[in-house]
Amino acid sequence: MRQVKYIILGAGSAGLTAMGIIRKTTDDFVMINGGHYGTTCARVGCMPSKALIHCAEHFNARHKMAAFGIEGAQGLTADVPAMMKRVRAFRDRFTGGVKSFSTETLKEGQLISGYAKFVSANQVEVNGEIIQGERIIIATGSRPVVPGPWLALGDKLLTSDEIFELETLPKRVAVVGLGIIGLELGQAMSRLGVEVIGFEMLNTIGGLASPEASKEAVKLISKEFPIYLGEAANLENTETGVRVTTSAGSFEVDAVLASLGRRPNIDQIGIENIGVTLNERGMPNFNIHTMQIEDTPIFIAGDVNVFRPILHEAGYEGRMAALNAMSYPEVTPYQRKTPLGIAFTDPQIGFFGQHYSTLNLEETLISNFNLERNNGRAIVMGEDHGVICLYADKNTKKLLGGEMVMPHAEHFTHLLTWAVAQEMKILDLVKMPFYHPVLEEAIQGAINQLASELYTPEERSELDVLV
Repeated sequence: MRQVKYIILGAGSAGLTAMGIIRKTTDDFVMINGGHYGTTCARVGCMPSKALIHCAEHFNARHKMAAFGIEGAQGLTADVPAMMKRVRAFRDRFTGGVKSFSTETLKEGQLISGYAKFVSANQVEVNGEIIQGERIIIATGSRPVVPGPWLALGDKLLTSDEIFELETLPKRVAVVGLGIIGLELGQAMSRLGVEVIGFEMLNTIGGLASPEASKEAVKLISKEFPIYLGEAANLENTETGVRVTTSAGSFEVDAVLASLGRRPNIDQIGIENIGVTLNERGMPNFNIHTMQIEDTPIFIAGDVNVFRPILHEAGYEGRMAALNAMSYPEVTPYQRKTPLGIAFTDPQIGFFGQHYSTLNLEETLISNFNLERNNGRAIVMGEDHGVICLYADKNTKKLLGGEMVMPHAEHFTHLLTWAVAQEMKILDLVKMPFYHPVLEEAIQGAINQLASELYTPEERSELDVLV
């Protein structure tokens, strides 16, 4: 039986980060990866979706050209097969280096292709071989959620794992699930000429929670394709496509994009054999600040633990898991990064800091700043729409978090996340310089609006000069 000090399960963002740290001090490890190589982000998530979105944005810009005095843009056409080929080329570029890098730089036997399964707390089986490890990092990622009955739809059912493999896009698509990826792909397909209908069980879209931001996102994005909220969609196979039914009516489409989130790959690795308690979802208890499962030498990082299934968090968790695996039995708790999320829709969606659902509304001041007619740069760009919702603690006067639906929200979400991470007060933000004319002035307007409500007349004496 082969014995190593470290076993890393999964060659995604978390696993590769962990390996990069461990291999700096020892070669006594193996990485075992089942299925495709390449991170979820690069292979079926962030990167191919952004490549498709970028094509769709350029094509959609033809609708705005006449307003800028540019004629003839309406004659442009979209070569969708060429676009899909471009998407796959970028996908292959982002993922192709993972296996070649590993096989070229690792020693023989350190990288194993196969699906590992625990047979005990310190042993895994892969390809018929038992490997024993002193410390183990689980980073096996996730897969799309697909309800069992929907599998009867066959190739008329798509997920983010399949859609980028299509040579061209269907003529009519129902997007079921309007979280970030469903909303992004739905809008991109609509802009490329696909007849899209969106369905979401919740009463909000794109991961938003604050009432004003949710309302604004639905209002703006539903101008491009119809959106039905608040109930489940029933799917029925037909001879020519799929019938989607809700209380709003029955709709015939050629294919369904199931965007219901992702399921952790924890149920197929024999996790029940490691000797710890599993919850009702089959997940072991672990510490989000150390990534350690109970008091064992087993650590869990990335999408597989479903805490924050997003690339930059997966990399950070892989680092924490590796450092604590190396120092075990001593483990160090690390502070988590300030949460942020972005949807690359048009307008973009951003949310950061404390989630709306966790706010103590009696102790929180919420300010909603509408961009319409309130930002000169947005007006001349033809993009004066959206809303910025900010939350501040009434007692400490610190910025707690917020949500926004506005042009280029990806950049402003980062700026305000950094402000929350630095525990900045609203007065600190008021003192920041803002150039003119820039979209950042909308952020300034939202901050000033919050300050005017947060501070007393006496406290505002200094603000009156600054604003």
